[in-house]
Amino acid sequence: MKKPTKKTAAQTSAKPKFLFIGGPCVIEDESTCFRVADALLECCDKLGFDYVFKASYDKANRTSLKSARGPGIEKGLEILDKVSERFGVWTLTDVHSPEEAAAASAVVDILQIPAFLCRQTDLLVAAAQTGCSVNVKKGQFLAPWDTKPIAEKLKASGCDDFYITERGTTFGYNNLVVDMRSLHWMREAGLRVIFDATHAVQQPGGLGGSTGGDRTLAPVLARAAVAVGIDGLFMEVHPNPDKALSDGPNQIRLKDAPAELERIAAVLDAVGR
Repeated sequence: MKKPTKKTAAQTSAKPKFLFIGGPCVIEDESTCFRVADALLECCDKLGFDYVFKASYDKANRTSLKSARGPGIEKGLEILDKVSERFGVWTLTDVHSPEEAAAASAVVDILQIPAFLCRQTDLLVAAAQTGCSVNVKKGQFLAPWDTKPIAEKLKASGCDDFYITERGTTFGYNNLVVDMRSLHWMREAGLRVIFDATHAVQQPGGLGGSTGGDRTLAPVLARAAVAVGIDGLFMEVHPNPDKALSDGPNQIRLKDAPAELERIAAVLDAVGR
């Protein structure tokens, strides 16, 4: 897979391939990132998916002060750059401020706006003006049609290459639900839509000092979303989720990822994608 410069799959193909964004929640170390990127790239190449490696250098929104946040922007971008160079893949990471957007854009291909920052105008404008692709996580508090102003901010700031990622809506305490209609409505509005299967099964703050979740449901929701119609899938993947430093209960085991992606490919075939 040859990596284009600062371009996503949708820009480099007349008929874009299905996009898979996957990797550990947070950058833990170089070897874990390499292991995950290598395995997921091989799987995506076999299935004909475009692959983006995802990992965060800083998880700024944590339940507890004691929670691990990552290596920070300098070390984190260094590792992401090594992943990119070694495997020739696109890379994605979260940014939390205009200054971070400017710094990260020199290394990664896609800047991700976290869900709780999805309406922050200065951050959206700064990300759009870097020339990178932008992936905006739809806030748990937003209706599908509330993503229209987000899209307008990005377009007005010079970015036409962006995605909106559905990751569930707050429902009661410590629980999220996914309204599959939202995927259809956002695509009907002309947006490119990603479904975040692993964050959709989170139970925010559900373990008291950390976030809980049920990873067994992530593939179920992923297959349903693909059947409805999406442009890509987001899943956090870890060699040993039970020992992961962040979002362990939600992440897919690396050894299980190939089989799950094969099921996704089968659904795509069944619905004529």
